[in-house]
Amino acid sequence: MTKSLDLDVYNALKARRLVPRDLVWFVVRDRETGAPVTDGYWSDVGTRVLSVIDPETGGAQDREFFGGAGLIEIADVPYVSTLTVQQVEIKLSQVSGRVNDLTRTYDIKQGRVEIFRGLFDPVSRNLVGSAFPRFVGFIDEAPITTPAAGGEGDVTLTCTSHTQELNRSNPDTRSDASQRLRNPTDNCFADVATVKDWRISWGQASS
Repeated sequence: MTKSLDLDVYNALKARRLVPRDLVWFVVRDRETGAPVTDGYWSDVGTRVLSVIDPETGGAQDREFFGGAGLIEIADVPYVSTLTVQQVEIKLSQVSGRVNDLTRTYDIKQGRVEIFRGLFDPVSRNLVGSAFPRFVGFIDEAPITTPAAGGEGDVTLTCTSHTQELNRSNPDTRSDASQRLRNPTDNCFADVATVKDWRISWGQASS
């Protein structure tokens, strides 16, 4: 897989002075209004506003990410050159109040997930270039484990890559009614229901 790096990241890689960190961005829904709700976590401590490359636009965008052990683990992200659907598991801490708000207060089913890799200078602790996207997909499953007394529970999100959209079939039908929903004056399918019964005469008309 070929990845384009900006000059700052390239030079830092050559100097072998980078510390990787994972960043996760969620877009879920308000249960009452359906409005989008965003939340971000990163694999370090403290709250940071960090620059990431937007997977949709390719431009840099500042987003706020929260640490404090909310994000426990991200499974290996598979790099493939095909359009096969990939799955990634993200483990969040159940003891985090912020994670509980995300998973219990809001509707996270089929919420959007973006995973980034940020490269930091170990001296300044600043991000070297914008964090680049490694995975874009949707939340398929989000079981919440209930620990025994004194134990620690977690929330394991099973996320499926956005390439699954290529496998979805269109439930719409080729009908006059459906076509006119798109354009009331389009009569392309006006006879689609009866044309199979038409009898077309060739040459001399039959008596």
